[in-house]
Amino acid sequence: MVLLLSTLLAAIPAVATPDLPRTWQWPVPGAHHVVTPFQAPTHDYGPGHRGIDLSVAVGSVVHAPADGVVAFRGVVVDRPLITIDHGDGLVTTLEPVSSQLSAGTAIAAGDEVGTVAHGGHTPIDQLHLGVRLNDVYINPMLLFSDVPRAVLLPCCA
Repeated sequence: MVLLLSTLLAAIPAVATPDLPRTWQWPVPGAHHVVTPFQAPTHDYGPGHRGIDLSVAVGSVVHAPADGVVAFRGVVVDRPLITIDHGDGLVTTLEPVSSQLSAGTAIAAGDEVGTVAHGGHTPIDQLHLGVRLNDVYINPMLLFSDVPRAVLLPCCA
């Protein structure tokens, strides 16, 4: 049993997430209902869900989760999105989001960055939030202070 567990844990891709800020603000106000959670791919090109999808009405205002600089704003394939570089290797992408901001615009946590639109893989009335740390997708839930950490309990006393 221990060997099986060790083998399974070794197969999960590990991403070091030291010193992550846990002070980010949610991009939309109110209750935070995660419709689709983060699911790490087993390799760079493997299937997974590289972010979280929140239940949010089209037209809702979207805010910056942390200080940063707009790295990109535009349409990719069939969806409008905005990408924010927060420094220290952290980059956020919010989609579908319609925005008038330009690349290079400095923004503070809580600043309005656009409104929820529609398009892409996310169903209507949902907002996708993806975060990369040094070009590797991480679970955005690690960055919000009001999300309790999982606690592992001793096994087999």
